Amino acid sequence: MRPAVFSLMLVVFSLTTGEFVIAGILPEVADGLSVSVAAAGMLVTAYAIGMIVGGPVVTVLTARVARKPLVAGLVLFSVLANAGSAIAPNYAVLLVMRGAAGLVVATFFAVAIATAVSTAEPGKEAAAVARVALGMNLGIVLGTPIGAVIGQSWGWRATFVAVALCTAAALPLVLRFLPDQPGARGSVLGESRVFGDRAVRWAIALTALGNIGVVTVFTFITPLLTDISGFAASTVPVLLLVYGVGAVVGNQAGGWLADRALLPSVAGLLTALAGALFLFWLVGSDQIHAAVLTFVIGALAFAIIPGMQTRVVMAAAAAPTLAVAVNASGFQLAAACAGWLGGGVTGDGSGLRSIPLVGAVLTAAGSALAVYLLWRDRTPDAGSARTQVVAENR
Repeated sequence: MRPAVFSLMLVVFSLTTGEFVIAGILPEVADGLSVSVAAAGMLVTAYAIGMIVGGPVVTVLTARVARKPLVAGLVLFSVLANAGSAIAPNYAVLLVMRGAAGLVVATFFAVAIATAVSTAEPGKEAAAVARVALGMNLGIVLGTPIGAVIGQSWGWRATFVAVALCTAAALPLVLRFLPDQPGARGSVLGESRVFGDRAVRWAIALTALGNIGVVTVFTFITPLLTDISGFAASTVPVLLLVYGVGAVVGNQAGGWLADRALLPSVAGLLTALAGALFLFWLVGSDQIHAAVLTFVIGALAFAIIPGMQTRVVMAAAAAPTLAVAVNASGFQLAAACAGWLGGGVTGDGSGLRSIPLVGAVLTAAGSALAVYLLWRDRTPDAGSARTQVVAENR
């Protein structure tokens, strides 16, 4: 792994831990702030809204800033927002701090992915994306369960302190290894024209629709495992580790598959993911089945990411950073809907059992969209010709 990609991966690890750790401390946050679990789930929505808004806005405003000082500023802002979360005096302030923490994440991910793709060997772009995404996997494998243990042992505020410190510790490596690359040379208006391309819009839509189901399930994974599967709360960090190990395996496999058959692999993986979520709804009350499916869902959820990200980068060759940032916003649109949708489904807790079924249906819709896009790519008369992208997906 190139040193620049490795350093970016470490920051991605910290940012991912900050995003997903809330799933491991949801009950502690709810109890500590005297709110319902459904209300605590809205903290995920707040973070997601921050990314949805911050992705295009921050990326556009900083388009001409050199990459190294830009990354340093983004990381420092994240440190401050996580520190603010740790000292939030009430639910409302914490909600604002989580939204602030999400503002800069999409832009950072976009810079990281664009850097990885630009330095990759031809035909190995998805594998390079997978290396950056490995930081996301490790954030779930290590960061989320460790954060859950910290929250259960010393309180949820200590978890956000740990996230802030971890993010700050990764900054010197980025400053040391990130190449001195200039910002965009073209106008903001010129770069924004990339969204006039229908292939770019479809790729972003696939990210949003394809992820909403599994993100909804993961947002409520702790109450699902404790209240439905019957695991003790102390077992949840171990099961999050199982999920994360699956994510590492799936991420690497997904990158390998996407470099060989990009869109067909995404369509197949989404179909398998829908099936796994449906099985969790059927047999998730059994602890052995629930543990196995936790691994499988983690693997499939992250196997789809390299292909989705690579399709966006290849479709938006003229402005990949902006397109990937908006694509990250598309993913977070799924996360925002997940917190809202999951809260609506669970209500007072009586609907918790149905969340995996809802996730399966939504993921199946994402699979159907992927199949439709594959048909478009293979049908000469269906929409505008995308010669390079089509060739990669045949």
